[in-house]
Amino acid sequence: MSGRLRVVVSGMLAGVPAQGGAAWAVLQYVLGLRRLGHDVTFVEPVAGVRPASARYLAALARRFGLEGRAGLLDTSTGATVGLDRASLRRAADGADLLLNLSGVLADEALLGRIGLRAFVDLDPGFTQLWCAAEGLDLGLDRHDRFVTIGTRIGSPGCPVPTCGRTWVTTLQPVVLEHWPVAGRARDGALSTVGHWRSYGSIEHDGVHYGQRAHTLRRFLALPDRSGARVTLALGIHPDERADLDALAGHGWGLVDPATVAGTPEAYARFVRGSWAELNLAKSGYAASACGWFSDRSICYLASGRPVIALDTGFAPAVPAGDGVLAVTGIDDAVAAVEDLRSRYAAHRAAARALAEDLFASDRVLQRLLACL
Repeated sequence: MSGRLRVVVSGMLAGVPAQGGAAWAVLQYVLGLRRLGHDVTFVEPVAGVRPASARYLAALARRFGLEGRAGLLDTSTGATVGLDRASLRRAADGADLLLNLSGVLADEALLGRIGLRAFVDLDPGFTQLWCAAEGLDLGLDRHDRFVTIGTRIGSPGCPVPTCGRTWVTTLQPVVLEHWPVAGRARDGALSTVGHWRSYGSIEHDGVHYGQRAHTLRRFLALPDRSGARVTLALGIHPDERADLDALAGHGWGLVDPATVAGTPEAYARFVRGSWAELNLAKSGYAASACGWFSDRSICYLASGRPVIALDTGFAPAVPAGDGVLAVTGIDDAVAAVEDLRSRYAAHRAAARALAEDLFASDRVLQRLLACL
């Protein structure tokens, strides 16, 4: 696709407020497309619009210049917030493209008005297994194109089923003007933002596709062995008592993600204040060898913060070595911390260079549009 396009983007932005990182994952697409000169409207379907969600969306719209271009659609009543229904219909009428992040928009009255509908998979491996192994209807049939951030989906050696679709693979975008290189790290800690558990694990063909909990348990001794301070903005239920005690006993610092990363601005401050990211992803991403690379990690890279990342098969799409250090176990992680200590300035420069060369929104989104 080329020329100036009318694009509708749908995703999870404000329906569950106080998740600044999740908001950025969607905003990178919206703001990145606008940077390229496209006419972009955002809509998020929610099952009942809560006042907190309406306030959160309004604040985001003011902050990023999206007034009159972003709305919530109540799936139970058809009511809208931020955009009236007529404006939403006009935005969809004759739109060239829908980027449906995780396929959240299912309103046929809107979908039918849009020329080309692309399902954008943000949970590679899990998405395909939910469809092929568990028989869940993810609405793939409502779409014309299929995009995944799993850069190895459909490649030899990747066991993930393709669900009979051809998947366009893409890296995730970062709008660099919103992510300048940060100065000196404020607290000198490895950090990340995420959930202990996001959803249920999957067993398929004798392979367990698990959650971040299953990964982190293998790395519990990392603070002890590396001497590094680690701060996790971790969404974890207080009933996970044994794991909370184990994390505390091994020196892991836990902070409330809603407090330190509840808005896009707070999230950015948390990232920039860190020494580096420790991204110990869901074990399912590694088990599937799907090539997932985190939307959080690209924000760290853009800020000049190196990333230690669980190896999900993301190379060669994201080369490991300088700026990004891939690990499979705790010995690798201890060595990676030492490497950062010994060559931190070089890793910082390489991190930003990777963001500019691989993840810059202009580059990523132009390539994606050309493939649709």
